[in-house]
Amino acid sequence: MRSAKELILYRDFDRETDDAVIFEQMTSLIEMEEEKRNGKKPAVLREERRTLFYDTLHRLLEVSASHGFQGNLWHNYLTYLLISNENAYSKSCEIRGNTEGSINEIALHDFAIFQYFFEYDLERLARELEIDCVFLILHYQRSEGNGNVFNQRIRDRICELSVKLNSTKTTEEFKACVSEFYRDFGVGKLGLHKAFRVKHTENGAQIVPVTNIAHVHLDDLVGYEIAKEKLIENTEAFVEGREANNCLLFGDAGTGKSSSIKAIINQYYEKGLRMIEIYKHQFMDLQSVISQVKNRNYKFIIYMDDLSFEEFETEYKYLKAVIEGGLEKKPQNVLIYATSNRRHLIRENFSDKEEIREDMHTSDTVQEKLSLVYRFGVSIYFGAPTKKEFQEIVKVLAKKHGIKMPLEELLLEANRWELNHGGRSGRTAQQFVDYLLGTKEKK
Repeated sequence: MRSAKELILYRDFDRETDDAVIFEQMTSLIEMEEEKRNGKKPAVLREERRTLFYDTLHRLLEVSASHGFQGNLWHNYLTYLLISNENAYSKSCEIRGNTEGSINEIALHDFAIFQYFFEYDLERLARELEIDCVFLILHYQRSEGNGNVFNQRIRDRICELSVKLNSTKTTEEFKACVSEFYRDFGVGKLGLHKAFRVKHTENGAQIVPVTNIAHVHLDDLVGYEIAKEKLIENTEAFVEGREANNCLLFGDAGTGKSSSIKAIINQYYEKGLRMIEIYKHQFMDLQSVISQVKNRNYKFIIYMDDLSFEEFETEYKYLKAVIEGGLEKKPQNVLIYATSNRRHLIRENFSDKEEIREDMHTSDTVQEKLSLVYRFGVSIYFGAPTKKEFQEIVKVLAKKHGIKMPLEELLLEANRWELNHGGRSGRTAQQFVDYLLGTKEKK
């Protein structure tokens, strides 16, 4: 008989959620039932074990609904624990695959225990305790819309891996399946998700997954080919381990700066790129965020959208030190990408350039404000499109969404729209097409 208490690597599950509780309760029930079979009196009375089983099934159903699991929920859950647990073995396997050294034997020991719980017949346990609903737990059909923790892609991979693990014949084969998953998709929240935000808690900065990221791709962004090429070139150098620069995307509003950043993470996620969005008021947590990701085998872009500072705001001084200039060198696996409508990020006044003002060292003041933007090695300009470019964007978007309208009428309506809705930009073109789609659906 195997015991969960014998686990070495895979034992620190999240105690703030039901992750640890379900595992502890179900494995305890299994172990007590096996002890009873071997003639040993269980430490817990039968009626208490039945109550504990029902409580465990309740928790398992709740977790499965929130995660979108389907099929054998117990197997799904065990698989989820394996791919979520960040330990010495799983982190060494992420991106690189099989690792070397004695840790493989320790991992094999733990996987043998997990395989034992995979193979255990829960229906037999249910019969012993006279519980008749376990069949539904082992053949569960998911409801539409279930699952808000993972996106569909990750959810399906977990369910597929659980089926694969259940079919393995040896512990070595079981270990190989899990290790292959670590190599292909990573481990824990940083491996399974593309994008993250920062949440400040009593215990400091917490990196929280974003589960609903826009599925925009670079090919969807019409125009700005030179700008996109610069962005791709810098990002590819980064994910391939070559020298790359912090990047500033600046220019007119609605020209696709933020969309380009979102497209980048979608395009390079499979190559180990991750993105963490952080806001100006969270710069105090920036160093903590970087320290949490600097030793992982992923590449991280710290994303700052619509970055700008008023003259009285001083957060930019802290950002300058973090980007470049502090005592600790910025990790090789971290870059900063920012978007802004301002070329120099910080508001400048004509008084900054006047010869007579209260500050005796005028040039020093100006240089201090400009030094932040100089720390972005790559600056990419996104300007408002010309009339011809705007019309081309409208034509491409209309075709993509299946809008049937005479070309002359389409462009005429588009011109009227942009005159009344903030001028020419990619955003304005998309809003115009959305308007046409909404009107079409209404009719």
